[in-house]
Formats: sequence, C-alpha cells, structure tokens
Amino acid sequence: MSDQRIEVIAYSGYRGEETPRVMIFHSKRIEVIKILERWIGEGLEDRIRKRFFKVRGSDGLDHKLYYDEKRMEWFYVVED
Repeated sequence: MSDQRIEVIAYSGYRGEETPRVMIFHSKRIEVIKILERWIGEGLEDRIRKRFFKVRGSDGLDHKLYYDEKRMEWFYVVED
C-alpha cells in the first residue's frame, strides 16, 4: 500500500471529527457522494492514529483515503 498526499475539503462535526466532502485528486475536484466505510487504524510501533474512509465519488468510482492525525494531512491510498 502506498499513499499520496491530497487536498480534502472536510466537514467537522459536533465532536470535531473530520469527514471528507470533496477531494482534489490529480487536479480534479471529486465530490464525496457517499461514505461506504470508516475505521481507525493505529500503528503498532509509532501509535499514530489514522482515520480511514472508503467513499463513492462523483466520478462514479470508490476511493480510499485517510487523515493522519499526527501530520494533520489527508492521503489517498493507492492499492497495488
């Protein structure tokens, strides 16, 4: 699994959790139509929490992205 930093416009709910609404991927704006799955992953060694999302985009495709809580940045997961 490799990842690529991307720009995301997110909604912060009443608990302060970020939820992706729009992502900019390869200079293309993709609206998040539906969140299909969400889960939290934590590294065994570094204990860094990542909030993962599998979403359906306005392009008709499913995408996987995550928010790295330590770096405070969004990443797109490119699966081989």
